[in-house]
Amino acid sequence: MSFETPDDCRYLESHEWARPDNGTVRIGITDFAQDELGDIVFVELPGEGDTVEQENDFGVIESIKAVSDLYAPVSGTVAAVNDDLITAPELVNEDPYGDGWMLEVELDDESEMDALLSPSAYREQIE
Repeated sequence: MSFETPDDCRYLESHEWARPDNGTVRIGITDFAQDELGDIVFVELPGEGDTVEQENDFGVIESIKAVSDLYAPVSGTVAAVNDDLITAPELVNEDPYGDGWMLEVELDDESEMDALLSPSAYREQIE
């Protein structure tokens, strides 16, 4: 099975993605991760104005199979949270790189993006 791995994102080994967008970084979980988890039933995220630290947990995702921590690909201040996930957590399954995004973070250090896996390196990890 082939999983979607957009070329405009960078990846953590723990299956989160980061997509730079006009000074912020949008964050979510990968197509592979949502497939492994199964049907998502609950997502717990930080609030706007909270800070996240690279590779530290920032929230929890719960599926019918498991409860998993979510890890921040980058450090910064939460600029936006996808509130749609509160009432429709299944968006993560349906569109993990689109409507299923989780956070937008104002990046503290752009070099952190360079430490993340490239799309090709992430593809190799999940194959």
